[in-house]
Amino acid sequence: MNYRLQTDALQPTAPKQQTLKELAGLISHQKKPLVLTLVALLINTAMGLWAPIMVAYIIDHAIAQGDFSALIRESAFLLGVYGVAFVANYQQVIRMGEVGQTVLFDLRNRVFCQLQALPLAFFQANKAGDLIARINNDTGHLSSLFSETLVRLIGSFVLMGGAAVLMVVLHWQLGLVALAPALLLWITTAMLSPWVRQKNALSLQQTGALSSHIQESLDNFKVIVAFERRDYFRQRFFQANQANYQAAQRAGIANQVFSPLYGLMAQWAQLGVLIYGVFLLSQQQLSVGLLVAYFTYVSRFYDPLRQVAILWSSFQLSLASWERIRELLALENPMQQKPSRPEHPGAQNQDAVLEFEAVDFTYDEGQSPVLSSVNFALEAGKTYAFVGPTGGGKSTTAGLMSRLYDPTTGIVRLHGKDLRTLSNQERADKISFILQEPFLFEGSVAENLRYGQSEDFVLADKVKQLQLHEVMAALETLPEGLDTQSEHLSLGQKQLVSFIRAVLKDPDLLILDEATANIDTTTESLLEKVLNHLPAHTTRVVIAHRLNTIENADIIFFVNEGHIQQAGDFSEAVNLLLSQTRQT
Repeated sequence: MNYRLQTDALQPTAPKQQTLKELAGLISHQKKPLVLTLVALLINTAMGLWAPIMVAYIIDHAIAQGDFSALIRESAFLLGVYGVAFVANYQQVIRMGEVGQTVLFDLRNRVFCQLQALPLAFFQANKAGDLIARINNDTGHLSSLFSETLVRLIGSFVLMGGAAVLMVVLHWQLGLVALAPALLLWITTAMLSPWVRQKNALSLQQTGALSSHIQESLDNFKVIVAFERRDYFRQRFFQANQANYQAAQRAGIANQVFSPLYGLMAQWAQLGVLIYGVFLLSQQQLSVGLLVAYFTYVSRFYDPLRQVAILWSSFQLSLASWERIRELLALENPMQQKPSRPEHPGAQNQDAVLEFEAVDFTYDEGQSPVLSSVNFALEAGKTYAFVGPTGGGKSTTAGLMSRLYDPTTGIVRLHGKDLRTLSNQERADKISFILQEPFLFEGSVAENLRYGQSEDFVLADKVKQLQLHEVMAALETLPEGLDTQSEHLSLGQKQLVSFIRAVLKDPDLLILDEATANIDTTTESLLEKVLNHLPAHTTRVVIAHRLNTIENADIIFFVNEGHIQQAGDFSEAVNLLLSQTRQT
């Protein structure tokens, strides 16, 4: 299955109606704040549309007739209308702010949980920086959509609609003059919107690429300094930053392309209303107050339209962000637990802890297999070593043993059961994996040792049961003992903690993938003592390049060019490796 995200896919992957339906689904469970926001929005709009009529009445009656008491009374009432509009506007901003933050919280949780549910192959196919950009930047754009952009868009459209209706109702000829430029704007917007969306998608893509370059540089800064290749990474960063700058600049131009045009159309509308309005005044077909109201309604129509020009660009950016998030959420993990099924008699080795039967494995469809027709069985309590040249398939074999991957064809069995029929917890309880690069969680040494254990787990009791006092003593000499924070440990100390953590799970199968390659001999001897205290039933699998690390293995397998063959004892393995080297 191809897990590579289409970071260069700029066209929408779903019809616009479906996209809007999906976005609506993100806030469908927040009915109360949405209803309150809608009520506040309608009140605010109604007050904004009522005010010009009151101003026209004050001009044509109170002022024209010199009625000072009516002027005071109507002005006070108008002030009250403005006050109600202020409160309603404040409420709609507060309520939609709550909606936006809730969407941000829920969506980030959803995206992160989706990432956790995807297989290892997904993370090998995609850059971490781009994934971080989707979690942080793209979800942030959607939060802005719901907290600000959406309510302002809806409010603008409602206000524009109300202003348009009132202009036509009050004087339809003057109303048509005022609204004629809007038709040109609608056509232009419909034509340019796909282009704006494409530029925003390009900008988001380059932001993700820049994030990836930054993360790569920071993660490998020690190597950069050691080889004095700051110039190389500076050049790569400059190129990524330049591409991001150019994409952001184009997106900025696209996002602002509507604003001047909308301003020009508003000025044309005002000029048309002024010329035709003065003509109607001369013909006594329009009052001064109504002409003033018309100018206000033109502003009520075109000012929101100018806002829509800006907000529409933000809306297009949000749609592009949702495309990137949807693509991630649409991925499915094929490595689900499969239902148990009865095994055919004789199809399995009853004494094997782990068994490979006719296993083929390919990372990507269409490529040559990494492993081909692999068959072997591992018995309880023995130590097995898998050796061979780099790229031969050793780590892939270890990944299949722990179900980091599923075989393309064939079956991997644990205690006679298809590994795919076990739950994640069952598999984790029975199989421990120690990597070459140790990983400890943020927290103390003690918290890392307890990680993955049940709630009733008592560290001291388990240490006593497995006779790990000597190796635990090495950790207790740390500055703060077992309370020492993991970030203060050396590489060897971290590996020692990861070893003990794996052993404390009392696994049936312990896999060591080059686990001692980067540590000193003193730490390695401590780790040997940890392994020597494993329960008798634990099967050990050692993945190694170097033969001196597997001298004590009971059985050695040679892995090369997708095939695994038993090499016998240590001397036989040396001879096999030498013969393979000569052939190469």
